[in-house]
Amino acid sequence: MQTVAVGWQMYALTGSALDLGLVGLAQFLPSIALLLVVGHVADRHDRRRILTWCQRTEAAAAITLAALSITGAITREAIFAMVVVIGAARAFEMPTQQTLLPATVPFELLSRAVAANASAGQTAIVLGPALGGLLYVAGPTTVYGICALMFLAASMLVRRIHLERAPPQREPATLASLFAGIAYIRRQRALLGAISLDLFAVLLGGAAALMPIYARDILFTGPWGLGLLRSAPAVGALTTAFWLAHHPLQRHAGRTMLIAVALFGVGTIAFGLSRSFALSLGTLALMGAADMFSVVVRQSLVQLGTPDAMRGRVSAVNSMFIGASNQLGEFESGVTAAWFGTVPAVVLGGVGTLMVVVLWWKLFPQLAAVDELVPLEQERR
Repeated sequence: MQTVAVGWQMYALTGSALDLGLVGLAQFLPSIALLLVVGHVADRHDRRRILTWCQRTEAAAAITLAALSITGAITREAIFAMVVVIGAARAFEMPTQQTLLPATVPFELLSRAVAANASAGQTAIVLGPALGGLLYVAGPTTVYGICALMFLAASMLVRRIHLERAPPQREPATLASLFAGIAYIRRQRALLGAISLDLFAVLLGGAAALMPIYARDILFTGPWGLGLLRSAPAVGALTTAFWLAHHPLQRHAGRTMLIAVALFGVGTIAFGLSRSFALSLGTLALMGAADMFSVVVRQSLVQLGTPDAMRGRVSAVNSMFIGASNQLGEFESGVTAAWFGTVPAVVLGGVGTLMVVVLWWKLFPQLAAVDELVPLEQERR
């Protein structure tokens, strides 16, 4: 909901594709600046308490945006400032949230749990943008106010999560421990291939930042249409996540991920060329379904192949890559759209995604060779 409101409000204020891209960059930069800190914090402190404070910070940012909007004091710079605050909170929130899941279920059920967790997240992503677009008719203040209430509710509920396993023992903060997550991922070629594949594919193929332009200037719809466009990928992802929760990948997981990313690129090209609202929704749903296969394989590799004592640091690097693919991808889309035009930017991104898949298949044969998604210790036995 908040993403739709920020995107539509920014485009209404400035009419600039570049500013839409800069929103993504402003949200991404804190994850780079805080990369070495957030993982160590997640491995040394109560992860539920970290999430609580992150969500309270996001609530405060939403309240600020609501107050500025209702008083008419909202500006381009104010939106950027609040997006930076939100980005800093999410820099801590995303890796910490990822580390909680393995502590709540047995490892043999983790792949299904990742899919079930993704189903819950995608349900919110389906409903959120659509509701955000509809509620924006009553003004951005309404959207931001409801978002603040949701964040506060989440901050209270997360403290009630019960952990099946105790958190890892704290270790002293050293330079080596700060860089341990990066060093671990570099040694695990399949894991490095999966994380970097997602980074470059979504970095090139992501068109989310340009959806306000598609909604208003190409498909000739309003905020409600933007909400549906934002929700469409989540519909495809949710359908796939439900299926994977009951039918987990048994074989050829790495190859499946590579093929799914290629389909994501094909869907990006089709969306870029579409002039039909219904066809655009369909291609976005295909992209969401393909992306969910990639998400489940990548997240399972991260959680199953990482010792719990350093899961926060590895998840921090993974989250930074996810943020780079999403927020930095939005910046890339805004820049290329400003240079070449909206449609060429999206189509070129889809072509680039297909090229990345071909290159990664050759550079990371260990990823293509991943068969079953099993814990690291079981794989070694």
